[in-house]
Amino acid sequence: MPRTAKPLVALVAVGALLTGCGGSSGANSPSGTSGSSGSSSATSSTAVAGTINVFAAASLQKAFTTLGSQFERKNPGTKVVFNFGPSSGLAEQISQGAPADVFASASTKTMDQVVTSGDAASPTDFVTNTMEIAVPPDNPAGITSVADLAKKGVKVALCQTDVPCGATALTVFQNAKVHVTPVTEEIDVKATLGKVSLGEVDAGVVYVTDVRAAGTSVKGIEIPSDVNASTTYPIATLTSSKNKATAKAFVDYVLSPDGLAALTASGFSKP
Repeated sequence: MPRTAKPLVALVAVGALLTGCGGSSGANSPSGTSGSSGSSSATSSTAVAGTINVFAAASLQKAFTTLGSQFERKNPGTKVVFNFGPSSGLAEQISQGAPADVFASASTKTMDQVVTSGDAASPTDFVTNTMEIAVPPDNPAGITSVADLAKKGVKVALCQTDVPCGATALTVFQNAKVHVTPVTEEIDVKATLGKVSLGEVDAGVVYVTDVRAAGTSVKGIEIPSDVNASTTYPIATLTSSKNKATAKAFVDYVLSPDGLAALTASGFSKP
């Protein structure tokens, strides 16, 4: 019996040693469940997190505010801070070193300036927008067409010509072969629409999306497609971004089916 017991004790000891080594190997091995889960969790929690600053054209305010909230809900631990304004002004801020992670412009021309300066690369066109005449709800000047905007005594508000909404409005006038002299040129489309909703002008030429967002505060007069004009919106992450992973994730979300759904619901169209 003593001779038989010794090999059994030795065998049990070896088995215990092998079992201990096997458990250690499983925990550290890439294929081990606990090791893999811990690595994946760390990656996902750090890849898309923190705050990003999104510089976006004023006309995107309603749609992007919605998208920002949706993105934050889908990515706990993230925060999207928006800076809305005229595309040209935002591009200038970016070139001067303003802390920004994403730029969404209302024109390819403005985005091209940012790309040329090295502040962005590989932008993607994501929506287009067309123009519409906005008038006060009671339409006191009786505006029914683009030609009416050129009539004597009609007070018209436009965006400044270096802003996409102003440049696109000029294209409409060229297509319609009319000359319109505005009584005021505003910094962006929201300011232009404000002049209309306050009754300070008889009409303004703004984006379809802004007329829709204004609700009952203004009335929209459709511009025929044969004279209307549109602008394309590109989006890109910025090379100086301090949070590129989250910036890219936000851009990807804007380009996703959910992003497009929110944008088209606001009146934008596919590019």
